[in-house]
Amino acid sequence: MNVTITFRNRRNRRNPFIPIEAEMITPDAFFNNKEICVGEGNRTVHLNELADVGIEGTASSVDEIEILIRGDASLVKRVGEYMTGGTITIEGSIGMHCGNFMSGGRIEILGSADGWLGREMQGGEILCHGDCGDYCASGYRGGRRGMRGGSVEVIGSVGDFACEHIAGGDVLIHGNTGDFACAEMKGGTVTILGDTSRVCANMSNGTCYVYGCAAEMIPTFEKRGTINHEGLLFHHFRGDVANRGNGDLYTARFTYLQ
Repeated sequence: MNVTITFRNRRNRRNPFIPIEAEMITPDAFFNNKEICVGEGNRTVHLNELADVGIEGTASSVDEIEILIRGDASLVKRVGEYMTGGTITIEGSIGMHCGNFMSGGRIEILGSADGWLGREMQGGEILCHGDCGDYCASGYRGGRRGMRGGSVEVIGSVGDFACEHIAGGDVLIHGNTGDFACAEMKGGTVTILGDTSRVCANMSNGTCYVYGCAAEMIPTFEKRGTINHEGLLFHHFRGDVANRGNGDLYTARFTYLQ
């Protein structure tokens, strides 16, 4: 089954700056023949009121459903929430909380993503070709566990608190991160090909590689020496000692917090 969702120009909406809550846009909902409704402010409306929806073919499982999102979806939130299979391709950029709690399937974003991409995801794949906002692959505020499984890859850079509370899975960030990447890290593997700042604060477990510079290194990490990894020399730190942590941080360059 191929589903094409083309969001209309938001300038034609009653209030073009109100985000759209679209947790129903998943392969699972289309497979179960649910009525696809979205939230617009204090209104619940059918998706057809905001977008043109085309459906071709049938599917015998969730994995046989492919959703293509077109148009201006930069304020469309929660796409792919709790999805278990199938694929979602977004031609442009997407709003906050894309891929929340997903456990299977694949989301590909050809533009950029707003904050909380892959929040607390448990499985599946997310590939974002642009940049991503704050809290990528993190837990929600007050939560104790972030991403638990699956993979997230961001070709661009990400904002602050990337991978906060991450407990499993793999994250690859090709660009830079903002402040406090991998704070409260509990597991999983995070690879940052660019620069980062105050990385892995209060880490208890897991592995983080920084191919650029780890600026303002937290002083409560124990330096273990150097290793060769993929032909490059990395400084190996263990910690966070302040949390009795057993995490591994490898960075090509670093400066200490002043």
